[in-house]
Amino acid sequence: MWNIFRILGDLSHLLSIFILLQKMRSSNSASGISFKSQLLYLIVYITRYLDLFWTFTFSIWNTSLKLIFLASSAYIIYLMLNEYRPTHDPNLDTFKVQYLLAGSAVLAILFPKAYTPWEIIWSFSIWLESVAILPQLFLLQRTGEAETITTHYLFALGAYRAFYIPNWIYRYSTERHSHRRLEPVAVVAGILQTVLYSDFFWIYYTRVWQGKKFALPV
Repeated sequence: MWNIFRILGDLSHLLSIFILLQKMRSSNSASGISFKSQLLYLIVYITRYLDLFWTFTFSIWNTSLKLIFLASSAYIIYLMLNEYRPTHDPNLDTFKVQYLLAGSAVLAILFPKAYTPWEIIWSFSIWLESVAILPQLFLLQRTGEAETITTHYLFALGAYRAFYIPNWIYRYSTERHSHRRLEPVAVVAGILQTVLYSDFFWIYYTRVWQGKKFALPV
């Protein structure tokens, strides 16, 4: 069921992609952006939206979003591997993503909606998305500061998932007597993802929102 919180969440997600591409194009640089986080997001979209090839839906909105997320994520990876490769410092982007991939795979196997290949892959994408931002936050911690437009990107990306929490509350209150049920995996992973952003949200509010340069406390 559609509601204002889900729409705001999806629009925030789209806005985050636009801001990221604008940052890279306007500065001709991928400095301050974690290639590892972007690669994880591409893996998330590929594993979650594989059903595009065999599942037909009448929802133009959902289909369009899936295609946009897939295409834009692949384009970002292309830019970071080609045009902006010299501007990315791999010595700073050192988070060990293999632990995130392995942990997401284990959780997907232990807690799938159903023990079918597609449901396990879908659960994997949900768990991986919840932690895909960690390499970016780790990079931010290592540098101690970030361009304002980069912080806007991260805020919009975090707001996307934060809006889904009231969306789930609304859906629970309106759909609990229907045959449709919330997915516990998506709810738990979404809350985890929002918690990971909590420190960033606070610094963003106290620094960037007040017109100051984003910098982590020393």
